[in-house]
Formats: sequence, C-alpha cells, structure tokens
Amino acid sequence: MTQPTGVIHDIGYRHYDGVRLSRGYAATALALHSLRGAFGLGRPARSKIIPFLVAATMLLPAVVSIAVMALLKQQPLPYTGLAVTMQAVLAVFLAAQSPYLVAPDLRFRVLPLYLSRPVTVLDYVGAKFVALTVALFLLMAVPLTLIYIGELLVELETPVHHGDYLAAMGGSLIFAVLLASIGLALASFTPRRGLGVASVIAFYMFTLAASAVFFGVLLSEGLDNAAKWSILINPFFLVDAVQVNLFGTDPSNGEGYPPGFGPAAIALAVIALALSALFLRYRKAAAS
Repeated sequence: MTQPTGVIHDIGYRHYDGVRLSRGYAATALALHSLRGAFGLGRPARSKIIPFLVAATMLLPAVVSIAVMALLKQQPLPYTGLAVTMQAVLAVFLAAQSPYLVAPDLRFRVLPLYLSRPVTVLDYVGAKFVALTVALFLLMAVPLTLIYIGELLVELETPVHHGDYLAAMGGSLIFAVLLASIGLALASFTPRRGLGVASVIAFYMFTLAASAVFFGVLLSEGLDNAAKWSILINPFFLVDAVQVNLFGTDPSNGEGYPPGFGPAAIALAVIALALSALFLRYRKAAAS
C-alpha cells in the first residue's frame, strides 16, 4: 500500500478575528496617506525638498505683509491676489506632486490590490483628488490666515478686511479643486513620473503663454470683451474671474473679466471633464 507523500507546513498564517472596518475608513486612510506623501512625509529626505521649498516660498508674502503692517503701518498685501501672484510656485508643486499620487500605482500595477476589497475605483480616485485638493488649499490658506492674524494683532487705522479674507479662502478652495483635477488627470495618462511632471508643466506654460498672447492681441485690436474671455485660458485667471464674480473682489489682471455665470460654468466644465478622464483612466487600468 502506497503511503501518502503530502506534507502540511505551518507557514504562520492566522485567521483575522478583529473588527473589519468600513469602505469609508479605507478610503479615508488612503487619502491621509496620499496627503502626507504630497508633503514628503514618510518618504525619503529628497522627496521633502520641493514640498518644503514651495511651502516656505508661499509663506514669504505673509512674512513681508506682516512686517509692512508692523513697521510701516501700511495695508497688507491683497488677500484675493495671492494665488495669481504665486501661480508659478503653485504650478511647480502641482507638477511635482500630481505624478507622485497617481504614477507609481500605475507603473507597478498594484492598483488591483487596492481594488480587491472594499475600495472601488471611485473611492480610489476620490481619495487621491481630496488629498491633492487639501494639500493645495493648505499652501494658500496658511499664508492667508497668517496675514489675517497679523492684521488683527497690528493696530492699523483702517478696519480689518474680514470680507477679503473670507473671499480669499473661498477662492483658494476653488483654486485647489480646479488645479487638483487638472493635475491628476494630466499625470494619470503616463506611468512615468518624469513624463507626468513634464505634461503638467507644459500645460501650465502653454495656457500662460496662450492667454497672454491672445489677451494682448485682442486688446490691441480694440476687442476688449473678447480679450477678457481669452485670458480665461489660464486656469489661475479663470478661478480669479469666478472669485471676482462670486465675491465681488478686485480682479488680479487689472482689466477685469466677463461678468455673469460664464467663468463659473467654464470652471465647472473643466473640473467635470478632468475628473471624468481621471475616473475612466483608472477604470481602464483596473480592468487590465
């Protein structure tokens, strides 16, 4: 009679008897992990260089504004113009961190592990989008809040600009949502981080140059209304136009923007298009 040759090995696996957390908890954990990574936390030291430099640069206007208020007793820098003034710095952060959030999982094909259970494609995309939105919002909200605190503490002859601060905070949220959706959508179409960085930078440079050229040409031809629409090609001026129309703030371009719901409709369309492209890209990646 032949004896059985199979052997059972104890390899240390144990059954999990603990609490099974919800799908929402998993998505929240992914969002928090992505947010920490966007600022280089939990990553190698070289990954902290750009986020920390960007954060320090974004704080410079606040430091200068507080110094001007304290020493010269002059008005602080305009709250609502911070994002447009610092748009190059924000673009660098967006270009550097958008690929980090989306490219590695695509490149190493680990997306099916996230989506095995219970996280869905929508949860994954939402977590990445929320993380980058919060990171961008913090970059703008922290210096704005410091300027506001400085204005409260320094005794100026003019009243505190409570309304401008609140309008700038609302505008910062719109800036963060629009920029995050565009950056993630552009970076998601390549698993190479270098190409993702290049695509975001190229998009920013193109929109910056195109809006300036069209605005200058149309304005020189006397087509003022068309010139105001053309400058909205730049996403920073687009959000600034929404901010002006919603909150009644001063335009940062010096010429004004088209009135009404037009700029807001364009911004909503861009956000919807970018998020749809991001969702479709990840649904395709999950199925492959």
